[in-house]
Amino acid sequence: MTIQICMGGYGPPTTTHSRAIKMIGDRLIAQFGKEVDIKYVWNVMDFGYKAEEVLWMSERGLLTVAYQSTSYLTERVPALEFADLPFLFSSLAEARATMDGALGAYLSREIEAHVPGYRMLGYFENGYRHISNRLRPVRSPADLRGMTIRSLPSRMHSRTYEILGATPLIMDLKPAIAAITAGELDAQENPLANTVDYGVHKFHRHHTLTGHSYLSRGIYCNRAAFESWPVAVQTAMLQATREAVLAQRELAVLEEEVARRAIVAAGGEIVELTSSGRAAFVQAVKPLHDEARGRFGEAFALLEAARAAKVH
Repeated sequence: MTIQICMGGYGPPTTTHSRAIKMIGDRLIAQFGKEVDIKYVWNVMDFGYKAEEVLWMSERGLLTVAYQSTSYLTERVPALEFADLPFLFSSLAEARATMDGALGAYLSREIEAHVPGYRMLGYFENGYRHISNRLRPVRSPADLRGMTIRSLPSRMHSRTYEILGATPLIMDLKPAIAAITAGELDAQENPLANTVDYGVHKFHRHHTLTGHSYLSRGIYCNRAAFESWPVAVQTAMLQATREAVLAQRELAVLEEEVARRAIVAAGGEIVELTSSGRAAFVQAVKPLHDEARGRFGEAFALLEAARAAKVH
């Protein structure tokens, strides 16, 4: 019997995430041929759904495999708030190694324990997030004072912007873009590639490379579907996903450079924080880290163990 697999997300087929799930499908077809029937729903928003709805669509089997930022699951999986801490990782290499290692495995176990309908396949990179706005250049937390900023549905994100002096508004992607287009929302934060993909750079002149948050997009597979497959298909799915994750990361780096040029070409201004400017942001959010140590002791221990292993 043919195994039907429908994979989807919330972006056009040109994004790094869409290209990555296509890689997974191509790999499975190359290995199993007509034994698998692969379909894609590139952007659920084209069909009237919200971006966040890919989560329940995967959990309930409408989509076999879907991706979404882990921030959208923090209410159901409290441990994921740890990953939303601002300035958590010291570098892109550390962030990737940590999500590939014991911390990523721990977060996957937490997700599967709280949402039994998922079989976690891995994590795509959503990358470092930067602030853009329509009002003024941002070089210090004081420059954010009074700005409204779109926030992902994670308490850690909204608290970050509050402590930096902005007013966070939790909004799904489509209404956020509409509010930015109408000039009703002052600021947003995203990797540069997302900012350009969503067309935000046409309305926001000011872009600051805060790199305040590194986000991963979990790759969620419907557990019932996964467990119904032969072991060979399960193994191939895991291997194909791993290869796609590595490829997507490299594509993401290239896309950030392309996006940066697109922002400048559209008349945007890009601010790179000075060392003292960055230090001011890090110091401002320190209370969040202090408080989190009491809540996420195991996660902090895993992160610190990974750092120690690298040193030695």
